[in-house]
Amino acid sequence: MRAPTAQAVRYPPQLVQPGATVTVVVPCFNYARYLTDAVRSALTQSDVEVDVVIVDDASTDDSRDVAAALAREDGRVRVLTNPTNRGPVVTFNRGLAAARGEYLVRLDADDLLTPGALSRAVAVMQRFPDVGLVYGHPLHFTEDRPAARRHPEAWTIWSGRDWLEVRCAAGTNVITSPEVVVRRSVLDRVGGQHDLAHTHDMELWLRVSAYADVAYLDGCDQAWHREHAASLSNQAAAPGVFLREIRDAFEVLCDGLEPDPEADRLRRLAHRAVSLSALGQARRYVDRGDVPAEVEDLRDFALALYPAALRTATGRRFAAAYRRARSWPTPAVRTLGLAPRAARRLRTAAGWVRWQRTGMFEPVRVTAARWSDQPDAPLSLGRAS
Repeated sequence: MRAPTAQAVRYPPQLVQPGATVTVVVPCFNYARYLTDAVRSALTQSDVEVDVVIVDDASTDDSRDVAAALAREDGRVRVLTNPTNRGPVVTFNRGLAAARGEYLVRLDADDLLTPGALSRAVAVMQRFPDVGLVYGHPLHFTEDRPAARRHPEAWTIWSGRDWLEVRCAAGTNVITSPEVVVRRSVLDRVGGQHDLAHTHDMELWLRVSAYADVAYLDGCDQAWHREHAASLSNQAAAPGVFLREIRDAFEVLCDGLEPDPEADRLRRLAHRAVSLSALGQARRYVDRGDVPAEVEDLRDFALALYPAALRTATGRRFAAAYRRARSWPTPAVRTLGLAPRAARRLRTAAGWVRWQRTGMFEPVRVTAARWSDQPDAPLSLGRAS
């Protein structure tokens, strides 16, 4: 079963209207060395009114002193301090409760917003009141920040439920985090983050899309995401850990949607997708002639989640490769595995190219629209309720 093709409408970009207010919540734990740059990337945003809420999670470095200095320097900065370390979810939710803006951004203290990011995103939500989440392309970096593209080529807009269905059917996340701007009224409706170790951001974006439309800014870069060993996103790198976190995000999402009749169908889509991803990860080992304990773990996890997994095309190919890895000479297994390994690399590369262009790894079917075809009033795609 193929993942459904994402249906979207693409519009020429428009300028932001004056007066929009945005709160940027900055959770911080021991990131004093990055905090100033993160906060200033928010305060220097143009054409919107910004305030910043720093929530320090009982840091043991000088993060609180840096935050206090930033608040003294600029009255738009407020600082909240957790008396004990509570973790990223409680810390963000505390900042969310203190937000004043019509729109909201969650910005980790080691990331930065690109110039103009907030006005570009807010302009979409001003024109489309049913859009509750806008994201764009993030630039990942380690040392020097790459130059950011500042001029969107188009707005791509999905019905939220269509976007959500594709994410469930694919079983993957397409959002890093700092590139997202959310309408706060939607967050007031759906609530803050749930207590998930590494996929609390992902689950929130999925939940927002169940109640609001989703937009992507084509052709511009919305944030810089810093890659380093201590970042939370690097702490669930093992395939088994990562896939269990993904599963948990979909479980929390679907549990929260009930008694919506669509919840069970979305759950089944997600179970199948994550299960097949687990078999795909296991096959990466066996095509190299390796059968470590991780292979058995991934296979068992896949079957527990979707018992029919081995009857799918992906499952049958995995089973055949697994048998070869257990019985053939390793050089023969590796030779036969060269072609599927190359095919996976090509599919992965194609998916990343699509993601950079459209915000989706999967194909997107786009209908182009012109503003001359539309009324002057704010537009709606028919938000799911």
